[in-house]
Amino acid sequence: MTKPRLERGSRLVLATHNAGKLAEFKALMAPFGITVLSAGELGLPEPEETATSFAGNAAIKAQAAAKAANLPALADDSGLCVSALGGAPGIYSARWAGPDKDFPAAMKRIEEGIGADERTAWFTCVLCLAFPDGTTHSFEGRVEGEIVWPPRGTGGHGYDPIFQPAGETRSFAEMSDAEKNAISHRARAFEAFRTTCLA
Repeated sequence: MTKPRLERGSRLVLATHNAGKLAEFKALMAPFGITVLSAGELGLPEPEETATSFAGNAAIKAQAAAKAANLPALADDSGLCVSALGGAPGIYSARWAGPDKDFPAAMKRIEEGIGADERTAWFTCVLCLAFPDGTTHSFEGRVEGEIVWPPRGTGGHGYDPIFQPAGETRSFAEMSDAEKNAISHRARAFEAFRTTCLA
């Protein structure tokens, strides 16, 4: 099968309405000469995420954006998985924060649901690149760590203040963007995507 390639000068739709995620991907793509537009900027609706896996939900979002914009589209689906909660919140990580994106409440819910002994957790990210013809390619990244309490740091977003990656003494939210981006689940998924798809 031919490798999917995005040439320098290409336009790519990022299937998100999240300004922080858009900024992160613009920075990641800049060295490769790729112009990144967001689904939000283009006024594209957010499709319902009905799959039962990160890969399935990423594909739903990427395919919808690629078809609507008639451009290659990249979507990610990511979340925090907590061992003591059977892998939850997982694909429901954003939904645990509710319509108001109340992540402090979601983090408290995690802390109240786990014991003192089993604090193992991991972040997973699946990136899906879709083309207007319906072709998709998926790339997964994962970073192991543990839940810390109380939340620490003011950087990052989502569950970053309670996640301490393995081998670190700081939470993701206590790191600079550059430090986090070097080791994050999204960085690892992006590296797999980069080596396959970027010239």
